[in-house]
Amino acid sequence: MNISNYIDYTILKPTTTEHDIIELCHNAKENNFHAVCINSCYVAVANQLLDETDVKICSVVGFPLGAMETKAKVYEAELAIANGADEIDMVINIGLLKSRNYVSVLRDITDVKSAIGDTPLKVILEISELNKNEIIRACEICLDAKADFIKTSTGFSKGGATLTAVKIIKKTVRNRAKIKASGGIADYETALKYIDAGADRI
Repeated sequence: MNISNYIDYTILKPTTTEHDIIELCHNAKENNFHAVCINSCYVAVANQLLDETDVKICSVVGFPLGAMETKAKVYEAELAIANGADEIDMVINIGLLKSRNYVSVLRDITDVKSAIGDTPLKVILEISELNKNEIIRACEICLDAKADFIKTSTGFSKGGATLTAVKIIKKTVRNRAKIKASGGIADYETALKYIDAGADRI
């Protein structure tokens, strides 16, 4: 099975250099990956490097904590799109979710989605910080906010994707949103397991 179109080729380390971005984009083109996933400061550079290719540019927003003001997330998302981003991966406000302030969590996601319109929005849950019920509730809020994808992890917390979490997410959202499994998936066999479990993007 060719899984290249499932892959968001990612580099989000704070030490990422322009050379790293050039290499990332070159490899994405060579392997026909679906997208590169990068911090917003490099979107304009990637846009130049990937011009006239089919590789999409995904920018993270509110990354990696998700705890910033909604207006800051909205602005970062809008600026990323203006600079050439095709998709946005935003981090959910984990603290508000754990506070059961579901209205504010919903508004946070809804405001970003409203600002970016038809641009695909992936909402990162950070599953390593959530119990099963919190994952389910977060998924329900994402559906209400019209998020396009639910993403498991930032890669900056205690753990990355798990098959158990992907199955919980899939059972909750069914076909109403897509799933991105992220964090710790480093080989073909592992990627296939996540795809089989319901992941649409790796």
